[in-house]
Amino acid sequence: MYETNEFRKGLRIEIDGHPYIMVENQFVKPGKGQAFNRVKIKSLLNGNVIERTYKSGEKVAKADVSDQTMQFLYEEGGIYHFMDEKTFEQIGLQKDQIGDLAKWIQEGMKVDICLYQGEAVSCAPPNFVTLEITYCEPAVRGDTATNVTKEATVSTGATIQVPAFIQEGDKVRIDTRTGSYMDRVNK
Repeated sequence: MYETNEFRKGLRIEIDGHPYIMVENQFVKPGKGQAFNRVKIKSLLNGNVIERTYKSGEKVAKADVSDQTMQFLYEEGGIYHFMDEKTFEQIGLQKDQIGDLAKWIQEGMKVDICLYQGEAVSCAPPNFVTLEITYCEPAVRGDTATNVTKEATVSTGATIQVPAFIQEGDKVRIDTRTGSYMDRVNK
């Protein structure tokens, strides 16, 4: 069981037999009355986000979830296939279970698969991935103002904002949590 003083972003809890992950936690101490935590939690099964309020000192059950590192093999018909490199066991996740994170996953990449009672429910790519730029407009000559960006497409099909000096064929490091360009990677 978790007490309210242990609440933090990323905590996995179970409510009414369903696993949730804490997306946001706000501790509130009103001038009058008991302190409480206002939390936003996201269902690991269907992705719905709900808000809950817990009085200070309340307890919430831990979710029976575990993470397992697996390798992404391929995507076929909206199902993403992953393999455990130790047992060679394969599992499939629907595109809606992965959500927007699918645009950062490429073949051969190792990802963390979240298992709830032995069943795969979601996946998380590494925080930083290196992808190749497959398309971007050439830089405009004379446009040297600071922080000039342009839209670029990476090898997974996602579009990101990159600095003007980035060209097709460059490899860039991207933060998958925010979808933002970090830096150019030497070839």
